[in-house]
Amino acid sequence: MTTPDITVSAQPRYARVLTIAGSDSGGGAGIQADLKTFAALGCYGMTAITALTAQNTVGVQGIHAVPPAFLRSQLQSVIEDIGVDAVKIGMLHEPGVVEVVAWAIQHYQLQRVVLDPVMVATSGDRLIADATVRVLVDQLFPLATVITPNLDEASLLLGRPIAAVSDLSGAAQALLSQGARAVLLKGGHLPGDQVFDVLARPGHVDMVLSSARMASRNTHGTGCTLSSAIAAHLALGEPLERAVRAARQYILGAIQAGAGVQVGHGHGPLNHGYSPLATRVI
Repeated sequence: MTTPDITVSAQPRYARVLTIAGSDSGGGAGIQADLKTFAALGCYGMTAITALTAQNTVGVQGIHAVPPAFLRSQLQSVIEDIGVDAVKIGMLHEPGVVEVVAWAIQHYQLQRVVLDPVMVATSGDRLIADATVRVLVDQLFPLATVITPNLDEASLLLGRPIAAVSDLSGAAQALLSQGARAVLLKGGHLPGDQVFDVLARPGHVDMVLSSARMASRNTHGTGCTLSSAIAAHLALGEPLERAVRAARQYILGAIQAGAGVQVGHGHGPLNHGYSPLATRVI
């Protein structure tokens, strides 16, 4: 099969962002949060679903995995017709699914890939087995433009806790040594009135980002939303540092706008549509 031209077109087109992730039936995380984010930031969103969940604001009641062969069919359908300017990757539940995603990135030469290595649930439960983690690190870390682990995921990958803000840069550098091309390590789970994140890249001084912590019970889907916002800004032509800064500003605004709203009986979603941009043609 001849690989199609997926990035160059003589005609005006939308900035196209593909999410490869699970479906959250409650709408707060997963592909639902991703699509809302893409739309809010003026991009055209597409999906390749890795799993279906029965889920709401109080928890996950069931998961139905999508077979790797059908994930591959979704990827082929979308990429070969519409094309892709940036990719966001979320939960990948088994080695076969990871291998299909790695194949697609390499086969179609996909650029601007944001990998959110979803490994640990909010409850602290492991979501993927050690075998899947190993394949994820070996096959996807070198292909991703940036990975965006939270503290629990980074601790799992490094085999040690990250207990203080002073540990963030060292942990991010250690993740680079595992093959990542860039790491945005999210420190939101650390205590304190300020939230710190660190962007680490080989040959660059670590970029430390901070903001005041916002009081809100509606924080479901923050990780999905941040990684999707980074992918959207990359698709629109922003370099990584500016994409990370812009994505962080978007998520802070979405948290603030949704803080006083009740959705469901548990941890509700952000307000993804608090300040939508017109869909942009590039």
